[in-house]
Amino acid sequence: MAEKILRTEYSEEMQKSYLDYSMSVITARAIPDARDGLKPVQRRVLYDMSELKIFSDRPHRKSARIVGDTMGKYHPHGDSSIYETLVVLSQDFKKSMALIDGHGNFGSIEGDGAAAMRYTEAKLARFAEEVYLKDLDKTVEFVSNYDETEKEPEVLPVRVPNLLINGAEGIAVGMSTSIPTHNLSEVCDTCIAYIKNRDIDTEKLLEILHGPDFPTGGIIANKRDLLDIYSTGNGKLKLRGKIEVELGRRKSDKDKLIISEIPYTMIGTGINKFLVDVANLVETKKLSDVVDISNQSDKNGTRIVLELKKDADIEKIKNILYKKTKLEDTFGVNMLAIVEGRPEILSLRDILKNYIEFQYKITTKKYNILLNKELEKKEIQEGLIRAVDVIDLIIAILRGSKNLAQAKKCLTSGDTTGITFKVKSLEKDAKKLSFTDKQAQAVLDMRLYKLIGLEIEALLKDNEITLKNIAEYENILKNHKNMDKLFIKDLEKIKKEFALPRKTYIEDAKEAVYEEEVLPSEEVIFVMDRFGYCKILDRNTFDKNAESIETENKYVFPVMNTDRICIFSNKGILYKLKVTDLQISKLKDKGTPVDNLTKFDSSNENILLAVSEDNIQGSYILMITKKGYIKKVSFEEFKTNNKQVVSTKLTNDDVLVGVNLLSAGINTDVLVVSDANYILRFDISEVNEFKKNTRGEKAMTLGYNEFVENMYLLSDTGIAEVNGKEVNLSKVRQSHKGYKGQKIK
Repeated sequence: MAEKILRTEYSEEMQKSYLDYSMSVITARAIPDARDGLKPVQRRVLYDMSELKIFSDRPHRKSARIVGDTMGKYHPHGDSSIYETLVVLSQDFKKSMALIDGHGNFGSIEGDGAAAMRYTEAKLARFAEEVYLKDLDKTVEFVSNYDETEKEPEVLPVRVPNLLINGAEGIAVGMSTSIPTHNLSEVCDTCIAYIKNRDIDTEKLLEILHGPDFPTGGIIANKRDLLDIYSTGNGKLKLRGKIEVELGRRKSDKDKLIISEIPYTMIGTGINKFLVDVANLVETKKLSDVVDISNQSDKNGTRIVLELKKDADIEKIKNILYKKTKLEDTFGVNMLAIVEGRPEILSLRDILKNYIEFQYKITTKKYNILLNKELEKKEIQEGLIRAVDVIDLIIAILRGSKNLAQAKKCLTSGDTTGITFKVKSLEKDAKKLSFTDKQAQAVLDMRLYKLIGLEIEALLKDNEITLKNIAEYENILKNHKNMDKLFIKDLEKIKKEFALPRKTYIEDAKEAVYEEEVLPSEEVIFVMDRFGYCKILDRNTFDKNAESIETENKYVFPVMNTDRICIFSNKGILYKLKVTDLQISKLKDKGTPVDNLTKFDSSNENILLAVSEDNIQGSYILMITKKGYIKKVSFEEFKTNNKQVVSTKLTNDDVLVGVNLLSAGINTDVLVVSDANYILRFDISEVNEFKKNTRGEKAMTLGYNEFVENMYLLSDTGIAEVNGKEVNLSKVRQSHKGYKGQKIK
């Protein structure tokens, strides 16, 4: 059969494919469902654990067993995402209410990762069992899994707004969600208030909900913004750590600042980063009143201790910590969730509305199932009660029937054909029988001990209970008001059983104010040796020892103390270093490795150029790579406060081999040298200007496995050592960019 080729517009196909992919990521991976507040992978982990019967009253099971089962049956996207989900659902410092009870090393608030899944164990938390998975078979729809070999719930019948309680974080394609956690007790009370009055406004709801409640505690410092955040579904929370003052009891004891709670955004490496930042502030004399810092946190909670000098200005220290470290941070709120298959940003009232509508839906399904079961039970019970009253007739029918089908037909329709009755009057009574099919089967299945008096009484009592249940279920299904009463009762029960006290304090705090002392502007000398150790010398020291300093070091140039040093590396990165980050040193001081001041990695990178930022305003940077790509970039491209900037685009196996500073308007020639002893000379005007994130253009034609070794500007020097040979650069023939060049003799 000939292959059929479909012709299509490339751009249309790409657009359609990308949209399909992005919607898949949004709805099936990264964004939670508004109904149960869970992402698909979270839902599947919880459901799989319930299917494996790993309940709270049973032993823990290996995490690897849970992950493997979930991946094989429901979530074929790799074990790492499943295990990461299991870990997060067990971490009470990330979730307001942990849904999984982890046993073993499940990570820490300081950023320690969980142990491998073969070492850890887990089981469902009781809260998850009772509130997330109860009546699963009676409440929600089940859909086919990825290969249609299993069934999984479309959504879990969560009885509280999980979207608020445990929050959510996720990055999809073109959108993201960031919902803070809330206190269970307050959420339950807020739901009750909304159920009682659907017209209640957000302001009244916030009198009950108050605001987010993070498991790490801390302080929300912008209470005034909460109304707008919960009305629109997005905004920014200003988070602060909790600082307590511990005064020394004796004269010899130092006063201490204790950080007992951290902002939620500091979970992970944030604590270590905070310790480093405080140490840097102490080194630079901005926190001169702090004499020691230690992390005394343990399983009982966070405890970071700052020891202070006598008579330290505590308010000033607090302001510096809030202003200069992540002890004050922002949490971006974007309450995005999937509503009826579409991503929507939800306000507080929207979340509550979706929650209630979902509860109506699952409650209606649950009580319809229960009602049908009770009606079926009632039908059978009524049949058995009737049968007890005419038991002699039934026995006569059974004795006279040739088979069960004949007896059942007589019980349901009064057909006595083929049945022999010893007492003829009983045949007349038999013709009046009209049991239903289910009743007849129940009568035929009935054992003789059911005729005992106590058994008959129990049957009558069960029938009373059944009738009572039917009346109750029909009443619940009659209207939403009756369901509302049920929801309120259920929420009060959940609150009583599982509620925890609020951890996060909410206030309108004063803005942290800290004005840095303005340094008097003065000229100093920046010095860096060939090993990357750098230091600052004052002008007098340099003037007395200028010759030896310039001989022993690779970079020596004057710079203002308010300036920054720009360091270009062969990995295509520009590092920026504040002069104030370096202390004025003595002549014999070794200096500080540039690795300690920036993210430069001396084991994997080389410095190609170090210059003062102030001195190169309006200049160009000329760069060439090992593979022969050259470009010039205006220094305006690098005007940013970032400490690290990409200076050029590099392929995986390419590096920069030359970086030169070009003053605007200067005419010079560029000389490019290859490892095969070819040298090419062309005018600088032939090099085009590019953006910093581009690769540039070909400078020289290179042979197989040949690469560019260096680049020179003719204005730099007349004589240069090229590949071990002294070459007078001014005598190299003039050519054009992109040519091969001439062989060095």
